[in-house]
Amino acid sequence: MTINEYQQLAMRTLNPALSEKDVLINGVMGLCGEAGEAIDIVKKHLAQGHPLDREALLKELGDVAWYLAETAYALGSDLESVLAGNIEKLRRRYPEGFASEKSIDRTEDA
Repeated sequence: MTINEYQQLAMRTLNPALSEKDVLINGVMGLCGEAGEAIDIVKKHLAQGHPLDREALLKELGDVAWYLAETAYALGSDLESVLAGNIEKLRRRYPEGFASEKSIDRTEDA
């Protein structure tokens, strides 16, 4: 499955009663909420002595993907374009791969 096929299939479960504005709000709020659930799993592992629940974390990553797809859809974009744009930004920022000095001095590219 391609990333755009994922987006198309995921958006079949989008609430059709939502306005365009509400789709955007739901997508961004969902991203924040699911990221919070993911960090809670890692927090329990690192700070509370729980074994890392890999299955639960992977499910949360799937939820993050759904809300990412929804947010891109709300903006009229497909996920492949979003991801390609991110890779282009990373190539400009780190043309030779990650470097601490490039990470610290990011005046050229935000």
